[in-house]
Amino acid sequence: MARIVVIGAGIGGLAAAARLATVGHRVLVCEASGTHGGMVGRYERDGFAFDTGPTLLTLPAVYRDLALKTGKEPLEDLVGLSPVDPESRHLLPDGTGLALPNASRAGVVRALDGAFGAGSGERWTAVLDRARQVWEATRRPLLEEPLTGDPSPLHTDPYPAAPRRGPAWLRRAAAPTLAEVARRELGGAAGPTALLTEYALRFGHDPRRAPASLTVLPYMEQTFGVWYVAGGMWALADAVYERCLRRRVEFLFHAAVSEVTVRDGRAAGVELSDGSRIDADLVVSALDVRALYGQRLVGDEARPPGWQPPAPQPGRFTVLLALRGGRPADTAHRTVVHAADPADELDALFGPGPRLCERPTVQVLRPDDPALRPDGGHEAVSLTVTVPRHGSVDWSVPERAAEYADRVLAHVDAAGLGLRDRVLWRRVRTPADTERETGAPGGSVPGPALAGAGGAYLAAANRSPLPGLHLAGGSAHPGGGLARAGMSAAVTAALIGTP
Repeated sequence: MARIVVIGAGIGGLAAAARLATVGHRVLVCEASGTHGGMVGRYERDGFAFDTGPTLLTLPAVYRDLALKTGKEPLEDLVGLSPVDPESRHLLPDGTGLALPNASRAGVVRALDGAFGAGSGERWTAVLDRARQVWEATRRPLLEEPLTGDPSPLHTDPYPAAPRRGPAWLRRAAAPTLAEVARRELGGAAGPTALLTEYALRFGHDPRRAPASLTVLPYMEQTFGVWYVAGGMWALADAVYERCLRRRVEFLFHAAVSEVTVRDGRAAGVELSDGSRIDADLVVSALDVRALYGQRLVGDEARPPGWQPPAPQPGRFTVLLALRGGRPADTAHRTVVHAADPADELDALFGPGPRLCERPTVQVLRPDDPALRPDGGHEAVSLTVTVPRHGSVDWSVPERAAEYADRVLAHVDAAGLGLRDRVLWRRVRTPADTERETGAPGGSVPGPALAGAGGAYLAAANRSPLPGLHLAGGSAHPGGGLARAGMSAAVTAALIGTP
């Protein structure tokens, strides 16, 4: 039995703690805040409840495996889980609207042909067929196994070259960026391009630079489906926390770690901000890697040679709306209102001087869940926008946040949603809130690891150069998002093994 300290009670830290305790280790979780969940947060007021982090689940098999391996019971015995159908509704600036069915490739073809003309669905399917090859090439090394000592094979984009015809013979065979996939293989059509590049924006990536392997994200959603956890994603965090308690994991809240202590050349525990020390045989950090490596919680011997902080990622701006009046019939769970000017949105987010886009891409989340509203005469709605992180924009100014919330609400109402006149109250959350609550520098949210682009989109390895120090969670391999955080925990637990 090893004594293991896990730093951070986010979903990755919780999942790692549950797995390690199940195989016989003695586990203590140190959490700087007063509760568990990390990025999986919740806001409650007047009978309304909102997720403040992730809201939908892909690849629920990750948490089904966690439930079975740590308790021999199906995930559905722990939380209510249902597919989201339609998976999303999209409203484009030219007035076009379409709904994409959940986990139905044939249904997506019909929806695209109906919205954008015959042949649009076939071109989209051809892109996802090539994305399937990315999935098959990277599923094990990028999602299920630790990074090897030489991750260079993942520096090459496995997205296959599309067949070249006509003038395309004059171009390069490969499509190295997501934007080039849209241009070459979707014909540059505005509607399909907006659908494809929205996946990059959602995770804070610039489609003009992100590798073509990012097409694996729509492939995964449209193949394996998107799921909703009854009661909101906080219910999943609660379920994993309860599993930890059942496995006798100990928790120390309001316990910020200031240093990973080293003895005889290996991690030997942690020092807390109050000066107390906790000895351990192993340490698992579920902190943002920028905080672990960049804020001197460890010495030079624990950082990979030549380590540099990842490129700053955008953050998320969220407006939580408590609405009078019941949820209209046939309302989609997720509606994406696309940017009025996509080129301006990319320049605002990724240009030399980050700024706020006037009419950005907005995810509108409207779950039909009685647990999130006081009664059937009200509705809880969230608007989420990818925005510059705190620091490149000063999100500590309340007036700026309030003014931008007004603009975002006006933008979605111009698309026909009719929310503004129903607002009882609203709560605005910015990257500054994310930074304060989770410690993520700038409030930026790590995205999923991707193959290609010379390894620029790979997350930190689960085993650090310092013996006895391991990494898990959204900023460790295989990257951000609920599913990948759960995979990261599984990989790390497997590396540590049984006592």
